[in-house]
Amino acid sequence: MKNVKLTLLLLLAVGFIFSCGDDDQEMVNPEYSIMVMQPTIDDKNLNDSIHIHVEFASATEQTVHHVNVKIYDKADNSNVIFDEPAEAHVHAESGSHALHADLMLTEANGVAADTDWILEAKVWGHEAGVAEVVETIEFHVHPE
Repeated sequence: MKNVKLTLLLLLAVGFIFSCGDDDQEMVNPEYSIMVMQPTIDDKNLNDSIHIHVEFASATEQTVHHVNVKIYDKADNSNVIFDEPAEAHVHAESGSHALHADLMLTEANGVAADTDWILEAKVWGHEAGVAEVVETIEFHVHPE
């Protein structure tokens, strides 16, 4: 019996360590929103440097658990040139999170002239799909 109690305590401790610790919060809709500040939908040129700035927020000021921003070729969505953050679980207890990065639109990075690109920003709750919101913008890359 002592071993069973010890095992249960150990399992509870491990579950707490690997969880966010605020699972009760998921009972209320966090009402997530996304604002893509940059890049804009304006056309770009090959070899341009673009700044990526995406704001994620909860209208109810709940934890922003997971975020992701991808940029991929509209004609070939397997050609992903940006996919951040490396760890989607950001756990922003303040109710907001911002992602900033810079990217060169070069052939070395998989960008060709006269192609269309989609920036897809996603935010979701503690579990995959919970209160998920997705925003996209498109832009075109011209030759230099």
